[in-house]
Amino acid sequence: MNTADLGLPVDVPSTALFTDQYELTMLRAALKAGTAERRSVFEVFTRRLPDGRRYGVVAGTGRVLDAVENFRFDAGVLRFLREKGIVDEETLDWLAEYRFGGDIWGYPEGEVYFPGSPVMRVEGTFGECVLLETVILSILNHDSAIAAAASRMASAAGDRPLIEMGARRTHELAAVAAARAAYVGGFATTSDLAAGFRYNIPTVGTSAHAFTLLHDNERDAFRAQVEAMGRGTTLLVDTYDVTEAVRTAVEVAGPELGAVRIDSGDLLLVAHRVRQQLDELGATETKIVVTSDLDEYAIASLAAAPVDAYGVGTQLVTGSGHPTASMVYKLVARAQSGDSADEEAPLVSVAKKSSGGKTSIGGRKWAARRLDADGYAEAEVIGTGPVPDDLADRQLLVQLVKGGEVVAREPLDAARDRHAAARANLPLSATQLSRGEPVIPTEYAHGGSGS
Repeated sequence: MNTADLGLPVDVPSTALFTDQYELTMLRAALKAGTAERRSVFEVFTRRLPDGRRYGVVAGTGRVLDAVENFRFDAGVLRFLREKGIVDEETLDWLAEYRFGGDIWGYPEGEVYFPGSPVMRVEGTFGECVLLETVILSILNHDSAIAAAASRMASAAGDRPLIEMGARRTHELAAVAAARAAYVGGFATTSDLAAGFRYNIPTVGTSAHAFTLLHDNERDAFRAQVEAMGRGTTLLVDTYDVTEAVRTAVEVAGPELGAVRIDSGDLLLVAHRVRQQLDELGATETKIVVTSDLDEYAIASLAAAPVDAYGVGTQLVTGSGHPTASMVYKLVARAQSGDSADEEAPLVSVAKKSSGGKTSIGGRKWAARRLDADGYAEAEVIGTGPVPDDLADRQLLVQLVKGGEVVAREPLDAARDRHAAARANLPLSATQLSRGEPVIPTEYAHGGSGS
């Protein structure tokens, strides 16, 4: 199954080389040692949230499912690996038949997470699981960082819609992923047509300063745009003089003018002046859209301004200062028997032990969110072994892939709605933009075995 099964028009190409070389050299060595088929459990988590962030946002899950399905070593890829001497013939033969046949569990897309949360769990043989490390981390780290920034911006914007317009500030393919993640985090639309085409995200856009400069005067530019797009269009009014431009815009389009866009200057002051002028000219229903290097702090500072929508670019697609979620993919449990791929084989917990804050906690984990008396989240509880009865109905991981088959693909709007609900279920301090610790603590409930 792939995105086409949801009526989406673009399939994902082979993702087999979206990986680091050492994934393949580890596989080669494990095949030689006879341990490649050992049943293994890998988990994705982050040891800490970016400085000052109160919660993280899971995004990219749907893209991970596409990537896993399309992780195939075709003839061209195998030829490249052979010619470069990266792996031997035995490994090439194994890769030629590669199909992930294990299970993947994870926090559903749009859910929030905290330090230590097992955001995704990948189970199968060592060989089939280890190959997926880089591509899974690449997607989750990027998309979750963008979604977290988008969520903070959406909180700051309140009921006012946000427009994603960062395609020109990042890699062309990253721009599509960023628009998708921003939509999950609460943005309403995107300017990027590739994102609209691939993910059915609503798209918007009218004109830039170049269109105004093309014409002999501003009036001609406005008239051309209104004649082409109708009176409900958005006119950009800060190419020359804002006051004169607003007057001309209303004269050309009439009071039915849809919106004006302001892209420079003291946005708080200019927005108030423009609103007053529009009202005096009878354009009381004309909206005001502001752009110009906005981030969550700038959006919050405009809360009292008569602004109707925000357009955000650079700060969004760069994670508003935190372009990665710093997630890692670690082996946490493996079969006791070196030659056993049996799903019923006992597991032994394994974990890296080192200094410098890079230690891990072994064991196949569950996660649940405990609620307070008012129904708000009060702790992220993570454990191994049996789940306590009082948390049985609060578990967070859902099965995404079973026996190599995707079982939890969903429309993007489902992830968007889930995030809105998850954020609303956090304590109110989650929306504060001031620096602080995660809004709820992570607690560990140890017990049982690695299985």
